[in-house]
Amino acid sequence: MPDLSTLSTEQRNDSARDLDTKSALEIAEIINREDQTVALAVNRALPEIARVIDAAADVIRSGGRILYVGAGTSGRLGALDASECPPTFGVSYETVQYVMAGGPAALGAAAEANEDSRELGEHDIAARHPAENDLVIGIAASGRTPYTVAAVEFARKQCAKTACVVCNRGSALAAAVEMPIEVEVGAEVVTGSTRMKAGTAQKLVLNTITTGAFTRLGYVYDNLMVNVKLSNEKLVERGIGIVMQALGVSRESATNAVQNADHHVPTALVMLKAGVSAEQARERLQESKGNVRKAMG
Repeated sequence: MPDLSTLSTEQRNDSARDLDTKSALEIAEIINREDQTVALAVNRALPEIARVIDAAADVIRSGGRILYVGAGTSGRLGALDASECPPTFGVSYETVQYVMAGGPAALGAAAEANEDSRELGEHDIAARHPAENDLVIGIAASGRTPYTVAAVEFARKQCAKTACVVCNRGSALAAAVEMPIEVEVGAEVVTGSTRMKAGTAQKLVLNTITTGAFTRLGYVYDNLMVNVKLSNEKLVERGIGIVMQALGVSRESATNAVQNADHHVPTALVMLKAGVSAEQARERLQESKGNVRKAMG
């Protein structure tokens, strides 16, 4: 059995002693006070996070994939970030994927027993055929999850780039990857409940990696979500607003451009900015590999 007593995320939090005797407001205040320390912990890992952002951008630019792998809360956070990249950045669901101990069923029901299996970790990541153009990111608060450690070790043997997000220093997972991100959040309010501060830290880091990578690739223009998929009326309205904000054009001009671009905002932006047809705008975007600013000329 692993010795959990040395892990910072498994220690007792003195600030939360006698939690069960507190009022609702006092409990909320204690949790909120501890949550405020999470962003500072992430801040200390920014150089390492930046390195992974660049690696992720390089991988996607070369046609590769980001593969998150994890178990429990960590796996679910990877799945969440992966599932939100296509509607936010207009990429395919193949670009950012998740590998979860217990499979998709574990997203809504606990399947913790699977996290102890190195064999399942190897098997599940092998099914995605990781290669040198891919980036595999292991996620584990403890940094010791056998499933996740085995998965990244297998991926690294296949020459994939590897990184991790952990909340304890000196872990097996950090040792197994090329680019470890160690975010020390310390003891949880409820001892060992890493769905709390550790989970919050992991979500912050994963959001930063993908947002940073796609921004570096030009899938964000200025700070506007120009690759958002206009899949309903609300999002069509958002797309029109983005064109208006980005270029300072009238609502009528933005609406016409979005319609003529088949509801593809980057195409509409290039059409208006460069004064070209929809077909020419699409060609420019293809030549720039989706970088909106470059395609505008």
